[in-house]
Amino acid sequence: MTNDYPIPVTLENRLMGQGIYVTGCELRPPDDERDGSDSTADDVTDGETATAVPDGAGIVLEYETVAETPAVDSNEVGTVVRTVLDIAAEREWSPGRLEATSLTTDGQRRGEWHVKREWFEGLGLEIDDLEFSQRVLGTVQSADG
Repeated sequence: MTNDYPIPVTLENRLMGQGIYVTGCELRPPDDERDGSDSTADDVTDGETATAVPDGAGIVLEYETVAETPAVDSNEVGTVVRTVLDIAAEREWSPGRLEATSLTTDGQRRGEWHVKREWFEGLGLEIDDLEFSQRVLGTVQSADG
């Protein structure tokens, strides 16, 4: 057993210092382990320690940010992605799909974006930093369409 906080708590603690406030964070089982039962999802999301989270577990993240722009910007995306990658490296864990929704401090939706599991897996191998960033930023959808 490890003394590390669960990944959602660690993510929340680290992002808070960056002006990003997590309002919801759920771990999802890897796609290849989903069998239609709810027990696997419960095992991943009920505050499990870092060692219990399987490689490829996805993250569904909702956060508020204090930003002057009405839509998601590259700085917040970069901050979240770098934080997930740092946690993954520290715990020798491979993240799955990351789905993020950005809100204003008033709870208004600013937009959403995602990172595919394959992009995380390919980063530094067949995908360089620039291509990875372009792919992720290409997924940004603003709230106004």
